[in-house]
Amino acid sequence: MPLHPQARDHVARYPSDLGIDPATLDLERIREMRATDGLAVHRGPLVRLPSVRDENAEGVPIRVYRADRGDGPLPVLVYFHGGGWVFGSVRRSDAVGRDLAVRTGAVVVSVGYRLAPEHPFPAAADDAWTVVRDVFARPAFYQCDGSVAVIGDSAGGNLAAVAAWRARDAGLALAHQALVYPVLDVAMDTPSYAEFATGFGLDAREMAWFAAQYAPHADPADPRLSPLRLPSVEGLPPATIVTAGCDVLRDEGERYGARLAAAGVPVEVRRFDGAVHSFFGLPGLFDQAGQARAFLARRLRADLGLDASDREAS
Repeated sequence: MPLHPQARDHVARYPSDLGIDPATLDLERIREMRATDGLAVHRGPLVRLPSVRDENAEGVPIRVYRADRGDGPLPVLVYFHGGGWVFGSVRRSDAVGRDLAVRTGAVVVSVGYRLAPEHPFPAAADDAWTVVRDVFARPAFYQCDGSVAVIGDSAGGNLAAVAAWRARDAGLALAHQALVYPVLDVAMDTPSYAEFATGFGLDAREMAWFAAQYAPHADPADPRLSPLRLPSVEGLPPATIVTAGCDVLRDEGERYGARLAAAGVPVEVRRFDGAVHSFFGLPGLFDQAGQARAFLARRLRADLGLDASDREAS
């Protein structure tokens, strides 16, 4: 599959996501890399919103965004950032949190889950579930009307998928799960892992390193780590899955979509041809980021009961 011209230009400058041999990274260097963001200028504008507040959900830091000036109840969209469970933060994902609030019209809750290697598996998954559970438990605090959805990209897509099945098992009905090039199986044995192993942004060696930082002693088949291994996907919430055509994670996302469809779960999978991993978070570099966000916002608004086409950003 040929690279999109913008993706080709990007990987010419950044052939790997980390830009460094992961074997050389100790904790001190990881923390230094967390403190900087060389791509910040490409993450989109920090749209001014009427309400942005930093709170916590049972001790988990969150940032809550609201794009309208009212105070009545709205649906809530819980967002989990990417970064391989090692990098990323509420601060670094501030632009996408604001953008999602504008596009969907929902209250957006961005989750500052604990990071590895300091906090290994299942810390991030537990934090994700804590926040989703708290939204259901304290709807007035979140100005929630009872309709809740989850969204995440990459490792955040993994956390969103895990939170979705945990909500199902707890009897909490999510309206939707939106998964953007999610990590769904740490077996890493799909054809896309072989085809895009190196030179396409996130490479196979880096992904193996991320998994080793997060879950060095976990069973790879544990569905809290590999949701694709979940024994049953029946009864999961409706789903939208976005994949990048030139990404090691492409096949597991599409396999998950096929499995959901076979179980009768409403699902739409859209592959962005020629795209590389991370495109969704960098609208300043990739036109496909805006296209993917608009697509996801339409899907989310429909299942959240928001008739707000005038809210969608261009």
